[in-house]
Amino acid sequence: MKQATWMLLSIALLLAVGVLTSCQKPFHEETERYIFVASNTSLPYWQESKAGFMDAARGLGVKAEFVGPETYSPQDELAAFEKAVSQHPAGIAVSPARPDVLKDAIDAAVKSGIPVICVDSDAPESHRILFVGTDNYQAGLISGKRIAELIHGQGQVAVITIPGQLNLDERVRGVTEALRKYPDVKISRTLDDKGDPRSANDQISSLIDAKEKIDGIVCVEASGGPGVAEALHRLNLGGKIPIVAMDKGPETLDFIAQGVIAATVSQKPYTMAFYGLRFLDDLHHNIVHEFKDWQTAPVPPLPTRVDTGTAVIDAGNLASFRAAEATRRQPL
Repeated sequence: MKQATWMLLSIALLLAVGVLTSCQKPFHEETERYIFVASNTSLPYWQESKAGFMDAARGLGVKAEFVGPETYSPQDELAAFEKAVSQHPAGIAVSPARPDVLKDAIDAAVKSGIPVICVDSDAPESHRILFVGTDNYQAGLISGKRIAELIHGQGQVAVITIPGQLNLDERVRGVTEALRKYPDVKISRTLDDKGDPRSANDQISSLIDAKEKIDGIVCVEASGGPGVAEALHRLNLGGKIPIVAMDKGPETLDFIAQGVIAATVSQKPYTMAFYGLRFLDDLHHNIVHEFKDWQTAPVPPLPTRVDTGTAVIDAGNLASFRAAEATRRQPL
């Protein structure tokens, strides 16, 4: 009899808890939505970033959208950002191709009450709340050191970049600083491929056709590596002029397997975007209670810079890296 009484009391208690829980306001509202504004979204790099952003959204039970131009176009990215602001989302993550182009729009969004964070590329002069991404100067140091070692400390190096993009400028600064330790290595060319592998291909092909001396090539943005590698492969120079690429797009990894690209400095776009959304969610809900809210706080309540790190991929670890990538849970 006592056992039956206790069972009835337990069931009643569970029902009461269920009723109370159902009456509580859900933490995330049904209309809560976050937007990521990226540049050059057709690149594999940004597809991986999108996967991280959408996975974080599913884990939190919020809506998310990933937008931006399919080619390198700072003005089109600005238009996408302004459209995102007009929709009044709970937060915006943005990777500014040109910080100077996005600064005023970022400031206006934050002033209107929309938390904005920078992911991958920063706009430090803006009022963005925080930055999540690679320490780009350190990534440049790694790239510079690796190319110097590959050409045995002497020779002419060409650098592929997009001048004016802050994260890439920082990488070039790191490459330049690393090469100061190798007085017999000189940067002979700095080429602007505008985020287009065809441009990198054409420019390197023209230099080689003109018999210009190139002993090594450093690409500090994702599309340059495959473009340069295709040019060298076509000219039967694959593996003869070392290439240090950036990021881990499928073509880049394929060229490492073929011996055309010597190494690539890989970032973590999935991780950046995943935690980017979580930081936005924390800001929106004022999870850190040090201050009343993020808008009136005298200093940002969250970390102002989060370095997600890098990894160097070459022929020695390519197989294990690909195996680990293959077992990663695929986005739903």
